[in-house]
Amino acid sequence: MPICKFRFWFLIIFIFNICSIEEQSLVKWVPYDETAELKDNSKNSLKRLRFQRIQSKHQDKNSFFSPFKKELLGFTKKEYERLKPLILEKSILEIQDNVQKGLVSYEKICLFYLFRMYYFETNRDTYLNAIISLNPDVLNRAKQRDKERKKQINHPLYGIPILIKDNIDALPMSTTAGSAAFKNNIPNNDSFLVKRLKEKGALILGKVNLSEWAYYFCQDCPLGYSALGGQTLNPYGRKIFETGGSSSGSGVAVAANYSVAAIGTETSGSILSPSGKNSVVGLKPTIGSISRNGIIPISSSLDTAGPMAKSVMDTAILMNALVGFDSTDEYSYNSEPIFYQGLDTVTLQGKSFGIFEKYEKDSLVKVSLDLIRKAGAKIISFKAPEIELQNFIKLLDIDMKSDLPKYIKNSTNKKLPFDSINDIVNFNKMDSLLHAPYGQENFTRLVKVNISQNQFRKTKHEMMKLAKSYFKVIKSQNLDAVISIDSEDAKFAALAHFPALGIPMGYKRNGQPQNITFIAPSKKEQILLNIGAAYEKINPVRNTPDLFK
Repeated sequence: MPICKFRFWFLIIFIFNICSIEEQSLVKWVPYDETAELKDNSKNSLKRLRFQRIQSKHQDKNSFFSPFKKELLGFTKKEYERLKPLILEKSILEIQDNVQKGLVSYEKICLFYLFRMYYFETNRDTYLNAIISLNPDVLNRAKQRDKERKKQINHPLYGIPILIKDNIDALPMSTTAGSAAFKNNIPNNDSFLVKRLKEKGALILGKVNLSEWAYYFCQDCPLGYSALGGQTLNPYGRKIFETGGSSSGSGVAVAANYSVAAIGTETSGSILSPSGKNSVVGLKPTIGSISRNGIIPISSSLDTAGPMAKSVMDTAILMNALVGFDSTDEYSYNSEPIFYQGLDTVTLQGKSFGIFEKYEKDSLVKVSLDLIRKAGAKIISFKAPEIELQNFIKLLDIDMKSDLPKYIKNSTNKKLPFDSINDIVNFNKMDSLLHAPYGQENFTRLVKVNISQNQFRKTKHEMMKLAKSYFKVIKSQNLDAVISIDSEDAKFAALAHFPALGIPMGYKRNGQPQNITFIAPSKKEQILLNIGAAYEKINPVRNTPDLFK
């Protein structure tokens, strides 16, 4: 009997020691000296790629995964490889089909993405700094979705993990805008759009990194950098290609298959830019089609959220869930329903497009135009009107100086010691190397902004009129859309309140992704999605980044 007891306790201690070793092996990210990397990047011909910092000085990556220790330890590489063909690069509808067949559960889908993030983000040769926080409740929610699947499923997003840009309120996580000042900003409620996603059964997997304060903080600083999240890196060329921004983490995470899809936000180019740089589909909708309630603002006149995914179909499914009237958003309207059914049968036959002359010499554009014509569409070439939007920055300054304090007052918890932009500027000054290594020129300028509301309204009206005239060819030539590249014409689309859809067009000789962008009049998202789905079929060029296959 004593021998049996001895063996029993020996076995318990042995198992405990193994578990302890395994737990220690899980927590393996160790910050490293990046001096040599920074020195190499200092020679880059593109100023914005001359990084002064890559790793976050504020966050420990290991903390992201600590709520999932037990589950990650029990999730083997063998299981990951089994699930890969069922999840990796699969569309929402394909994943749902695999769930219906009993090949995978929503819990396993979440674990697959958590394991994938852990695997790549804790390796100094592959990390992308795409993640800023993970939802500690997501696995419990996934289990609940599995239990209720047969009686509750009413939308393709049911049980699907989605990542959210970290300027959008999503409980129980902080909403930081990437700023050290907002590190502990637990919002009072979910944003309107997150509520919409949850109503459809979607799972909020976590928050993604971004250009700090949606790239309205520092001047000429690297896209994708934030004090909290560090420098987001492009999966198609780490430290070689820009990530685009400000929805940098959204584009990077979707490209690297860290989730099925993500939500970004745009004032001017912040969805279209990272979509193009990371070879994903991105829709910048008409202002007001998706509520901005619970989103840290730059400009109430121009801000919008939008879906980012690996296909037009997935983008449409997300958009279908996101649209909805919100009485608390002054620009909100009752949008027409977005249909994803039937996108697999649409064509470009009989469509009419305009192309800016300045883009026709681009080799990837030439290929796309040939394909579009062969598909039965008409294309006219025209010279872009010479229009300067001289007061664009002034408009954003005035809006943000007014809108950000409103967000702080209405959405943030009462523990934050900030009431104004000046308070945030002073906080950053306490340790500028830590909080603002690239400076905070935009914020310091905002503090001094002063203009009457009458002058502001007049300026905004004039600029919106100018922006619409930039696209006057759409009406005069009865076009369905104008063709652009990436975010090149985003400023005009933003001010005109025109939606824009970016779709992978191919890769340059050096491997850098590039998108074709279709721009249409206000409230024509369905037309854009139809065009995009048809274009995607005739030019299916998107490839998974080599490191992340």
